[in-house]
Amino acid sequence: MTYLVASDWPEEPAGKRFRALVERPGALAIPGAHNGMAALQAREAGFEALYLSGAAVSASMGLPDLGILTVEDMSFYIRQVARASMLPLLVDGDTGYGEALNVMHMVRSFEDAGAGAVHIEDQILPKKCGHLNGKRLASPEDMAAKVAAAARARRHLYVIARTDAVANEGMDAAVARARLYLEAGADAIFPEALTSAEMFREFASRVDAPILANMTEFGRTPHITLEEFSSWGCRMVIWPVSALRVAAKAQKELYATLAAEGSTKSLLPRMQTRVELYETIGYHDFEALDASIAASVAPPPID
Repeated sequence: MTYLVASDWPEEPAGKRFRALVERPGALAIPGAHNGMAALQAREAGFEALYLSGAAVSASMGLPDLGILTVEDMSFYIRQVARASMLPLLVDGDTGYGEALNVMHMVRSFEDAGAGAVHIEDQILPKKCGHLNGKRLASPEDMAAKVAAAARARRHLYVIARTDAVANEGMDAAVARARLYLEAGADAIFPEALTSAEMFREFASRVDAPILANMTEFGRTPHITLEEFSSWGCRMVIWPVSALRVAAKAQKELYATLAAEGSTKSLLPRMQTRVELYETIGYHDFEALDASIAASVAPPPID
């Protein structure tokens, strides 16, 4: 059934659905989905929540992850992913797109677009990927003000405060920041770019709140499984750019093959077929719906 008339479209707000998933035992797996197709495929695989990464959206637009995106850019993708999947969506809110009032605008815009959760980070612009060097941090008080603004503006959105302080200021400072952000109204904490299992265990033991772990590839965090994160007390795990990385690699190989061979024939076994595409996007459901509404009806005979 298409999302246009889906009988299983959830009535409960996305934020409440996201919160309920986090409150279950164990860690919630939240893979990244940077467009509607990825969202459909992730849902088909059985995932119950999705992540929209600013880095993935930036890259898909041919831009670096340096805080260039706007609230409207992200809202476009939120609507797309939330509509396609009907799943609660955690969204990368970068630094909040400004100060307190901008954060409040972001929260309302993301909620209206269909988001269930957002995380805001304590960097200052121009921000960087959390796994790069040279990050600059806002003061703890300035970041706490943004968290408080987000908590005040939301209707149901689950608010996660991200701290990049471990690399710059050490574990003790990051823990202190996390506690301050929780006092300001954050529901959970995202300690970015931890570099060992021991650091995750320590952070989770010292911060009394749900913890989000970032299992990005090619970063500072070693490869850790969902089960391991869960055993250390983490409640959410994201794989933010994995789907984009795989898709981008495949596209590059496609274009190189087409340029070299003048044909895509050798890549046919690696392609999604037309039948598979139509099944994924529900093509025939849309077609049948359109036919049922737009079908011509002859007028009754005139006496």
